Amino acid sequence: MGIVLAMQGALSQGILWGLMALGVYITFRLLDIADLTVDGSFATGGAVCAVCLVNGVNPVLALILSTIAGFIAGFVTGLLHTKCQIPAILAGILTQIGLYSINLRIMGRSNTPLLQYDNIFEGLENLTGLSNNWIVLIIGLIVTVLVILILYWYFGTEIGSSIRATGNNEQMVRALGVNTNVTKTLGLMISNGLIALSGALVTQQQGYADVRMGIGAIVIGLASIVIGEVIFGHKGAFGTRLTSIVVGSVIYRIIVAVVLQLGLNTDDLKLLTAILVAIALTVPIVMNKHKQLSMYKKLTGKER
Repeated sequence: MGIVLAMQGALSQGILWGLMALGVYITFRLLDIADLTVDGSFATGGAVCAVCLVNGVNPVLALILSTIAGFIAGFVTGLLHTKCQIPAILAGILTQIGLYSINLRIMGRSNTPLLQYDNIFEGLENLTGLSNNWIVLIIGLIVTVLVILILYWYFGTEIGSSIRATGNNEQMVRALGVNTNVTKTLGLMISNGLIALSGALVTQQQGYADVRMGIGAIVIGLASIVIGEVIFGHKGAFGTRLTSIVVGSVIYRIIVAVVLQLGLNTDDLKLLTAILVAIALTVPIVMNKHKQLSMYKKLTGKER
């Protein structure tokens, strides 16, 4: 029974964190930018959501406001990178550091408990009578499907295609008359908006917001992306790739849940994540080299 409950929790958590992984995917894969704003904007989404709930704001409106806060965080990173000519990785670090103090200002303290306040999950739990894990899973699936559909549509538009093209070949896109500063900033805004939305949903689900809740989020996002790409490949249809990221997030959470059930110390979770990412990044390279070696042997064998 403990394993079953752990699996349910892993599924629901994987869906909610999958939105964060989608945000990381936009910058890491589509824009080819290592954006480290993630750890800060995830906590910002949680902080804004917590303050909204404490002040009686509707939980759905709190999610929207949290997403807008993420857009602003992404805009700041984009501004530092494009206008101030600061390297993307450093611009993200600067924004992330600044967001730590801003998040403290937003909440007024390092931790805000929300157990006595209404949230989007508790309301439906009382209405339907289903368990919290099922409610989180259902709402998470609905939000995730909507986000994937919107992203699929948006990145098929002219401006969305320009964002994708910027990551593939920035010089060519600029030669076609597209302002790559705008496309980069838009990509960063969308990415951090999704990350903040994920942080807000996680905050409502776990019942508190913490200024440190985003630490390590970038690694979890990368783990989800790499696991999804290893299973589904990274050259399929765009919709399939988006879906694979969420599936990768769920698989990552299931792996963590199983390992914890086997007795792993929670202090070692970060180490486990690092090992998983390293293995997932290494396996495709090793398989590709093995494939190339096999083809070479076949070719040389034919020549003989």
